[in-house]
Amino acid sequence: MNRSLTFGVSRPDPNAKPDISSFQRWMVALCAIRFDLQQGQIVEECYPVNALSPEEELDVAFSSFPDSMSQASTRASVHDCVFFFRIRRRGISPVYNTASHQSENSDNSGSKGASARGGPVTERITVQGLGNSCGGPGSGAPRYLYGFVFNRQRQDERLRRGGEQKSMVILSERPYSSVFKPLVQIAGPLYFDIGSRALEQVATYVSQWGPPLHGQLMELPVGSISLRAHLPPAHTLPPGCGTPMDDFTSAMAPALPLNRSVPQGIFNETDLFGAFRGVLMQLWVLWELLLIGEPLLVVAPTPSQVCEAVASLVSLVAPLPCSVDFRPYFTIHDPDFASLNSIKEGEQGPPMVLGVTNLFFLKALRNLPHVISVGTSLTTPNRLKYTARSNSHNGNRRLSLQLQLSPLTRFSPSNLLKVARVRKDGPLSLMTEHHEALWTNYGAATKPDTSVLNRLVDAGMSPRTEESMSMVNNEVLRRHFLELTTNFLAPFGPYLRATTPQEGASPFRDPPPLAPFNAHDFLDGLSARGPGKFLAKRLRSNWLELYRRFLEGPNFMPWFQRRRAVAEQEQHRIWQQARSKAQVASFLASMSEVEVVDSFSAVERHLLAEMQMLQRAGLTSTETPTVKKLRSDMCTIFSMLPSDVQQILLLNPQRSNLLQVSGSGVQNTQVGSPGQQCQESNLGPPLTHQPSPLGFQTVDVPKSSLRSEELLQDPLDLNRT
Repeated sequence: MNRSLTFGVSRPDPNAKPDISSFQRWMVALCAIRFDLQQGQIVEECYPVNALSPEEELDVAFSSFPDSMSQASTRASVHDCVFFFRIRRRGISPVYNTASHQSENSDNSGSKGASARGGPVTERITVQGLGNSCGGPGSGAPRYLYGFVFNRQRQDERLRRGGEQKSMVILSERPYSSVFKPLVQIAGPLYFDIGSRALEQVATYVSQWGPPLHGQLMELPVGSISLRAHLPPAHTLPPGCGTPMDDFTSAMAPALPLNRSVPQGIFNETDLFGAFRGVLMQLWVLWELLLIGEPLLVVAPTPSQVCEAVASLVSLVAPLPCSVDFRPYFTIHDPDFASLNSIKEGEQGPPMVLGVTNLFFLKALRNLPHVISVGTSLTTPNRLKYTARSNSHNGNRRLSLQLQLSPLTRFSPSNLLKVARVRKDGPLSLMTEHHEALWTNYGAATKPDTSVLNRLVDAGMSPRTEESMSMVNNEVLRRHFLELTTNFLAPFGPYLRATTPQEGASPFRDPPPLAPFNAHDFLDGLSARGPGKFLAKRLRSNWLELYRRFLEGPNFMPWFQRRRAVAEQEQHRIWQQARSKAQVASFLASMSEVEVVDSFSAVERHLLAEMQMLQRAGLTSTETPTVKKLRSDMCTIFSMLPSDVQQILLLNPQRSNLLQVSGSGVQNTQVGSPGQQCQESNLGPPLTHQPSPLGFQTVDVPKSSLRSEELLQDPLDLNRT
């Protein structure tokens, strides 16, 4: 691998110290790790101290080194590589990442391990016809750490075992690869230049950044260098990244703009074309496997290649957040390896995407149904392009040769012999020689789009044109799969659509609930009307099975919950805005007395809901424009009611106090004063000053009697739900 460039970074103010709370808005820790011959991997430095639990330190140390030293024939050579991993958080330290979770529920602030949640507890959406699925915000999904590694291998025959290894690691709960990957290429060489002081220096720069702005372009200074990074939208972040539910929903637009400058998911900057250049025809199969959450093993010669491939696969399903447990670089030391190794033949593996370089996994995880090998080794300059399709579940998988529609495809007698050997040995053929292939027994419902492949640019392997060619090809591929995923999700739109108040109708009534979702009814309706024009020409006859497996897989429920929450939030905003603009007197003129009383109760209910929101936010003494408008509307409606109804309403002391505040603000304990204040502060006379014709004190009109009994209840207790 090529050595990374060393950037000149100016030193910060010697008096400047990192602000831990600001630092932890972005990161959990910075670590320096050394490979010791006697003790193995050791975390030499960690900033801030105690940011990781002992279990996490061990996991990070084992994941921060390649499986083997790079081979080189020169003396005293240095090899740098950059890659990243994802591990499950466990034994979380009590002091960890306190700043990035200030908005969390205080009941969860002291929890540890898998019980430490990424946001406030939210009510799960009940979807009829589906089993339980976890992984969404607040659903109990485990948190994960992303580690971005700068590894340096120095080979020297004069050293014991011929060399030494060290790694500098950036740890975060957020997969901001567009930020952390270039940052670790700056911080890594800086650490090897000045030692452990580099960790605090980098932390000082990071603590001076503003908070992450999802979906926006940010300028992040690192000394004299400025990193320009476009963060992914919050709603595309995978579960387990420590983001509260409000962050997921607040930044999500009702419809996704297809703006080329805005990434529509995480890892949007990865080289999708370069990672799968040898198996481009299989991208549509891989897209389906990720969509339905099938276990997939990705094999590549180096950590850099395998993590790029896994990240590209995750980005393939954007804008759908990937709820599959993906591990860009997986080692045998990972605590989850034991459970994976115990999977027996015929058992369904967990929904995971594992990136590995150690060929031992081909035997240890031989029961995983899907294996893909990508990348090229230094000793294998030629790419052999073919697809391996398994027709059986045993170890000797029979493979069928499929031609790649690519100008780089070349066949020769030696290549055909290699194909025959691969057909016989299956994935175990990688033990003798690396080649790019896909082994799977999955019958895809999506046809490869040859028109997309024909638009790809092939400029050979010239380094001068490689980067520009990849940029063009990545744009073509990403736009196609973004459109493919968006059209696949389009049939769920009616269940995620907010309603608006009808013209002339009162916006003070409760908005109708969102359309209920039933999986069986959805599939029946979809079967009757078809998948849509875009998908119709790209799907095979088994396309409905793809939807069924998507509904049962791990990706659907977290995505549906987020979109449902967004729709409800949008509906609340629309109706709240309509209430703030409504002239309540114009609605009352055509209403009956019972309808006016209902409107009073509705306004009171909305006012209480707004006050409860302010109370939960610790803003009890604050009165927003919405609260002021609702108070005024409540007073207006009260002044339009008959005097006997007003007397009944004022029997509740809390409501009486609320009406006094709504009026002139002069406190008066006389029973009739609030009504007088409201009448003086609003236009329009009451409906009548005579005793109510409905007769609240009689039994001849039970409906009004029930209404009066409801109004006598105490709805102003803000502690009630």
